[in-house]
Amino acid sequence: QVQLVESGGGSVQAGGSLRLSCVASGHTLFEYGMAWFRQAAGGEREFVAALAWTGLGKYYADSVKDRFTISRDSAKNTLYLQMNNLKPEDTATYVCAAGKVYGSRNVYYLERYEYKGQGTQVTVSS
Repeated sequence: QVQLVESGGGSVQAGGSLRLSCVASGHTLFEYGMAWFRQAAGGEREFVAALAWTGLGKYYADSVKDRFTISRDSAKNTLYLQMNNLKPEDTATYVCAAGKVYGSRNVYYLERYEYKGQGTQVTVSS
């Protein structure tokens, strides 16, 4: 069983930066694909970024490409999401997910990941 705990959320002004962290416990992240999803109040959950289990493939939603960077520190069993040039539309609860997800077509779907965290809130003001 894998437990995921996110942190790093907060309130920033547009143009600012935040780095989200997702610490995994209970199992090493080796061989697990990982991803970030987000959900705005009253909105649907949407894909943000994913990292293939190999650590080599990275995938981003068009809305965050060139602004967000996903990365992993295997030694710390931690997934990161560096968010730069934040916009008010980035306001949402960000959720970390992990699972044995194989194939690039599957990384975009939260239901493919066995484990999810509780989320961390990001609020961007204009």
